[in-house]
Amino acid sequence: MEADLSDFNIDAPRWDQCTFLGRVKHFFNITDPRTVLVPERELDWAKVMVEQSRMGTVPPGTQVEQLFYAKKLYDSAFHPDTGDKMNVIGRMSFQVPGGMIITGFMLQFYRTMPAVIFWQWVNQSFNALVNYTNRNAASPTSVRQMGVSYITATTTAVATAVGMNMLTKRAPPLVGRWVPFAAVAAANCVNIPMMRQQQRVALRAAAIGITQVVISRITMAAPGMSKTGKPIHPGGPWLITPFSLLSELPVSYLEPKLQDTIKAKYREPVPYVYFNKGL
Repeated sequence: MEADLSDFNIDAPRWDQCTFLGRVKHFFNITDPRTVLVPERELDWAKVMVEQSRMGTVPPGTQVEQLFYAKKLYDSAFHPDTGDKMNVIGRMSFQVPGGMIITGFMLQFYRTMPAVIFWQWVNQSFNALVNYTNRNAASPTSVRQMGVSYITATTTAVATAVGMNMLTKRAPPLVGRWVPFAAVAAANCVNIPMMRQQQRVALRAAAIGITQVVISRITMAAPGMSKTGKPIHPGGPWLITPFSLLSELPVSYLEPKLQDTIKAKYREPVPYVYFNKGL
């Protein structure tokens, strides 16, 4: 029996994003590192299937599971705003293998100054590429802004790592192990606000979204860099999920000028606005 796909919305979340478990499943789905190995031909097929589903012209005999799989591949490889194929290293699905390798080197080579500087630079270069690849196409980021953000984050990370290395020379070895994590945390506190300063239509919403992203990225880095000796750490998508990707905010909380703009545009009471906090 053929499935009725006439009312199927391929862009609707597969799992309930109002629940923690639903968000966990969603983020595990879009960060699945196995999709990095999917051949180009299959990715192109996925894009065609998603576009056909949006137009309501899916081929006869198509199953719902095929569309879910196509959407998974599409989300893993194509930019959500432009639809362009993203470079492999900058995709969210590459974050687990890429971040794991760099984290391993940062934890292994943290004792000498040249090694600290080099691996913090590599890490921030990787982060800059990820931020650029997943940038908000609706708010163009200039080359100058990206450069300033990259240099500032790298300088902050290196300065934190070098400074803490000097302070912990006489401390127990376990204390020194936390230097790479402190550098990563400091860089995130600088990098994310600077990269998103162009997206400032609603400053109060931006402050909430940026704060949530900074907290998520720092807590995601913590398990893998804590050196607890446990074989499994509760990191990854679990630590993105406390905050919903789509956040709700009362209009009354926004800036007065923005409230007036919304009232003039819709000419009727609008109780809430929604914003995507990003990753």
